[in-house]
Amino acid sequence: MEPPLEPRRSLGWPILLGVVLIGSIITLGVGWVLVSIAAALGSKNAVFYWATLGVGVALLVLVLVGVIIYLALTVKAIALSQRQSNFIDSVTHELKSPLASLKLYLQTLTRRPVSAEQQADFHRFMLQDVERLDTLIDHLLDAAKTLQRRPAQGFEHASLAPVLERARETAIQRHQVPAESIRIDCWPAADVPLVRGREADLEIVFRNLIDNAVKYSLPHPQVEVTVESKPKGRIVVRVADNGPGIPLAQRANVFRRFTRLGSELERSTPGTGLGLFLVRSLVKQLRGKVTVKDRSPDRGTVLEVDLPAA
Repeated sequence: MEPPLEPRRSLGWPILLGVVLIGSIITLGVGWVLVSIAAALGSKNAVFYWATLGVGVALLVLVLVGVIIYLALTVKAIALSQRQSNFIDSVTHELKSPLASLKLYLQTLTRRPVSAEQQADFHRFMLQDVERLDTLIDHLLDAAKTLQRRPAQGFEHASLAPVLERARETAIQRHQVPAESIRIDCWPAADVPLVRGREADLEIVFRNLIDNAVKYSLPHPQVEVTVESKPKGRIVVRVADNGPGIPLAQRANVFRRFTRLGSELERSTPGTGLGLFLVRSLVKQLRGKVTVKDRSPDRGTVLEVDLPAA
């Protein structure tokens, strides 16, 4: 299984930039030679001297701008490489843990007799491991589809009520938490306004948001989902949790692909760093925006999704 790759980009722009920089450096060197010759010939070539000097300064500025752009591209490439390394570490851990667990339970069942009660427990644990692997594969497939999708020609309409309820039930079953741990506060299903977007995309968005809210609030999650109608035809959905929160300096980074906060979180909670990347990408395609806020005055985080109403 391979991670979703960065979309392929044309090499024309970097090659063109390199050619321009090389040409500018050569021209700059020749220009400085001509300036030196003009200075040596005396004041009667002052016009040529100043013209050549101006061209040289312009080329020097061009080279400087090119170097800055190359530096920015290099930093971006290094950051992407680091995030991909984190992703590989996370996926390796996500694959190895449930597979090792499945192997242990199967070896136990085949090597020695176990009671019916133990068999039922083993089957339940193995099913949870399979669900964990299935969730990982869904994340990878969703990321690949999101990257390869073409812009939609039109918008479908979908109701938030069933989408939020299915996301709630999925999180309850996956994390085995009480139903009251996740509360959805909105109008009756018949009165919830429609939003513009595919129902499948909305399910990915809110499934990831609610799942993250529960995952980072364990063992006693208190997740609240609210829906609010705003002026100018906007619908705002807020997912609030009672977890440790997201530092202000990291709030822009959590939406990047393969990004997770801190090595200790990578070991204590499952994940690949793709969930919030999918959320941001899909919300952007739906002509909306997603932001991170504090859950004031309580402890926790609020992720706010602003979507256009139908």
